[in-house]
Amino acid sequence: MTAPSRAQGTERVHDLIGIGIGPFNLGLACLAAPLAGLDCVFLDQQAEFDWHPGMMLPDATLQVPFLADLVTMADPTSPFSFLAYLKDVGRLYPFYVRESFYPLRAEYTDYCRWATGRLRSLEFDRRVERVEHDGSAYVVTSVDGSGGRHVHRGRRIVLGVGTQPWTPPVVAGGPALHSAEYLAHRDELRRGDSVTVVGSGQSAAEIVHDLLADADEQGYLLRWITRSPRFFPMEYTKLTLEMTSPEYTGYFQALPARQRDALLASQRGLYKGISSELIDAIHDQLYVKSRDPRTRVQLLTNTALESASWDGTRYTLGLRQHEIDEAFALDTEGLVLATGYRATVPDFLEPIRDRIRTDDRGRFAADADYAVDTGGGEIFVQNAEEHSHGLVAPDLGMGAYRNSVILRHVLGHAPYPVEERVAFQEFGVPADALTAVRP
Repeated sequence: MTAPSRAQGTERVHDLIGIGIGPFNLGLACLAAPLAGLDCVFLDQQAEFDWHPGMMLPDATLQVPFLADLVTMADPTSPFSFLAYLKDVGRLYPFYVRESFYPLRAEYTDYCRWATGRLRSLEFDRRVERVEHDGSAYVVTSVDGSGGRHVHRGRRIVLGVGTQPWTPPVVAGGPALHSAEYLAHRDELRRGDSVTVVGSGQSAAEIVHDLLADADEQGYLLRWITRSPRFFPMEYTKLTLEMTSPEYTGYFQALPARQRDALLASQRGLYKGISSELIDAIHDQLYVKSRDPRTRVQLLTNTALESASWDGTRYTLGLRQHEIDEAFALDTEGLVLATGYRATVPDFLEPIRDRIRTDDRGRFAADADYAVDTGGGEIFVQNAEEHSHGLVAPDLGMGAYRNSVILRHVLGHAPYPVEERVAFQEFGVPADALTAVRP
């Protein structure tokens, strides 16, 4: 146990300190707000709530229905619901007439900002530097934009720092962008003579759709490269959606780690695919644009990026069509890597590493209640447990469920009912199965 490096600065001990204010910890703050006697504070390094600003395309929608808001799946009567937001800002009837369950991404961000304005437990402009333990409580030291230091003490920590953009290590130097930075550099990309987008998910598709709109007029070559055998649509069938359930989470968590990792790799199309509407929109766009000879577009499947070298002007991409095992090279001026995000163990936890459980790959080892501390029930994670809990980890629709579980553990009772069974299907061996007779 490491002693704090400075004076505590305050004698107040919060019941819970949330680090990071993304949708999941913001939802936890909303659900905690009406609970009498629960003292919470949430810290975030940003000046205000912001969610994937680099991909805030004006017509992009969420891939989950509006019911997957901050609170509804735990408390449909909450004043922090998406419908309450629409009513408050005078958009409830337009949303009703629109007849779509899927809010605009920008609209969802506005909703989250609306919720932050109704909470007193949030402190923005607080970059956490260290988390220590003084023998009786966790001590969280943060710094604001002017260099001022702040100290909070709490009995429990909930980590909601989110996942970080991941880029392939084979990209050597140069101005390659992660999709998280796309909007800030879109105009620059359009002024070049070629743009290559690498990735197979929704972000890659949205960027291709956006760039394709001006590809003919601007005259740039647009490529979309994916190692997947095809452009997989997200699977929305109802029995498949039952895999975002407490039952499947429990089943998945009980599997051996190696089997869980293999399953996640095989399930990418279930939660990291592209909306079928967007795939069709891209094809329709290609059909219209193909009549103009200025349109230059290449879509390459089964193609893996093996290297990317920058000569000061252009990238040379080393590629391999892996089905026929043939290597080839292409050059491009602009390179956008829609290669996803990964959870990491933040450096500010280093002073309490001895209190945190990790697996043999250094990832958080979360238990059924999302706790990762060695004692159990002191440090919880949000969206850092995909490898242990499965595809529900990043799903906005399961955020309220996870927060209900965390609050139940923190309080010792369930202020919001925690569903134990919602699926019609069985994921393991049924309880009434007969014992198998083995030869």
